[in-house]
Formats: sequence, structure tokens, C-alpha cells
Amino acid sequence: MNTASSIRKQTSFRLSEDLLVKLQAEAKRHNRSLNNLVESVLMAFVSERPNKTTLAAMKEAETSDSLETLDLNNFRSFVESL
Repeated sequence: MNTASSIRKQTSFRLSEDLLVKLQAEAKRHNRSLNNLVESVLMAFVSERPNKTTLAAMKEAETSDSLETLDLNNFRSFVESL
């Protein structure tokens, strides 16, 4: 039985010859197929987007004047106590 993540649909792209040669060489260097390399790179690209909670925390960290400073010595003592 196929799941949504295992269904593959064939498509085509136009790439410059130079880019294609570089991608093929990179795939060979990693002992991967060209298709696997390109799919992995594209999946990483679309998966690395932060969610709304993370974006809100990033904005707060960038704009807040009331952020606390982490005392590394205190933190190390805390970690060691665990």
C-alpha cells in the first residue's frame, strides 16, 4: 500500500548544462542518484521553514528590551546537578 510520502510523480525541469554536471558530480561523490540528491535538497529547502511559534519567538528575541542574560556558570552548575 502506498502512503502519501512514497507516491512519486514524474516531472521534468530545464537546468543549465553546467548545473546539471555539478549536480551529477555531487550525486556521484555521495554515492546517490541524481534524483535522490535533488529530491533531498528540495525537501530540506521546504522543510526548514520555522513555524509560527518559532517565528514569534525569534521576533520577540530581536525586538524585546527585557530579555534576561544567561549566566553560564549558573547554567553549568544546574546541568551538573542533573
